[in-house]
Amino acid sequence: MELELTHTGAVLTLTLNRPEVLNAFNTAMHEQLAAALVEAADPSVRAVVVTGAGRGFCVGQDVSEFPREPELVGELLRRRYNPNLLALCSLEKPVLAAVNGVAAGAGLALALACDIRIAADSASLVPAFIGIGLVPDSGLSYTLPRLIGADAALAWLISGEKLSASDARDRGLVSAVVAADALAGEAASLAADLASRPTRAIALTKRLIDGATGATLRQQLEREAIEQTAAAAGEDFSEGVAAFLEKRAARFTGR
Repeated sequence: MELELTHTGAVLTLTLNRPEVLNAFNTAMHEQLAAALVEAADPSVRAVVVTGAGRGFCVGQDVSEFPREPELVGELLRRRYNPNLLALCSLEKPVLAAVNGVAAGAGLALALACDIRIAADSASLVPAFIGIGLVPDSGLSYTLPRLIGADAALAWLISGEKLSASDARDRGLVSAVVAADALAGEAASLAADLASRPTRAIALTKRLIDGATGATLRQQLEREAIEQTAAAAGEDFSEGVAAFLEKRAARFTGR
């Protein structure tokens, strides 16, 4: 299988599994990722981890399957990459990227589309597109400026500079760097913690943050009122208040 799924409690781990080519995307991996993201959307899954097998996280498209006709390149994005990126970003639960090795091109875009990123100290991030005469795709021109600002995003994209894990952390692209042999355990621990939280409120918070760019303050205040109404109607809010009053740990269900 080009993609392995592992369920641990309420956490689903998606492992890109073509280590011999640094987990480059081929047709089978695209198709298996699409199916995995349907499974990830199930309410029983309360947190998702995306990682890679072997030395790489993902280096983007497998060049052996890269379209030779220019018009087919856009078709590949529309048929394969874009639906999967939209499905990933639409998950109503926290999504964690455990960047275990090089993340380049569309693989970098995949990592940045996740909500949180932690990286092994051996990992690296490479925009890659400019180096082969292409423009960023798979949402990278959307996610990267939101993380580091438009000017910094443009400067990095056109430089093609390879960033170490520590440089990526310093620039705000990953939140933590850990020893390579500790990454899987750290990711599992963080994902389990996220899964125990009020994941419905996390989903609503993701929606608010996504809509904030370009909104006026007045518009965002109204959106907050709408989403807060939805959160207050949930079971997790009632449980959170009860746990606070009873001085006990809350038992959230994501409802």
